[in-house]
Amino acid sequence: MSTGTTIGVIVVVLVVLAAIAVLLKFVMQRKRLRSKFGPEYERALEHNGSRMAAERELSEREREHSKLELRTLDATTRDTYARNWTLVQEQFVDEPTQAVSQADHLVTDLMAERGYPTEDYERREKLLSVEHARTLEHYREAHSVVERQERGEATTEDLRTAMVHYRTVFEDLLGDHREGARS
Repeated sequence: MSTGTTIGVIVVVLVVLAAIAVLLKFVMQRKRLRSKFGPEYERALEHNGSRMAAERELSEREREHSKLELRTLDATTRDTYARNWTLVQEQFVDEPTQAVSQADHLVTDLMAERGYPTEDYERREKLLSVEHARTLEHYREAHSVVERQERGEATTEDLRTAMVHYRTVFEDLLGDHREGARS
């Protein structure tokens, strides 16, 4: 075999190996994003219309999330939030509309306490999806009820459902002790 042929074979092998490496990187990235984002991965896929666009969006969420200075809560702060939640739930019996509104504010305050931005619902939603994808649909459902409530369209059962959704999100945010959160 001539030197030129040998070099040609080596180049082809290197190109094939590089292609396999790139493909493997995409497959591993897809698997990681699917695992991390759970149902949010499928939602992003549906919203973006293509797998590459969805994965690009989810990766961008991760990048933006990594810039946040997230904090864990000390025991006193956690207890205060837990007591406030109990008061909001107790208020539901007599004032369901006001209780849901307060639940919304309490969850938003808790997000702020943890270090999440709270000025824009869509941004909150996207950044929460990075570490709280499993409970994000609860947040969306509760928010939807609050929007209907503001238009005077929510029933008492809708409000009860919103409280259940908010409680799920609240407990997720309050109980987050993972190593990844920064103090």
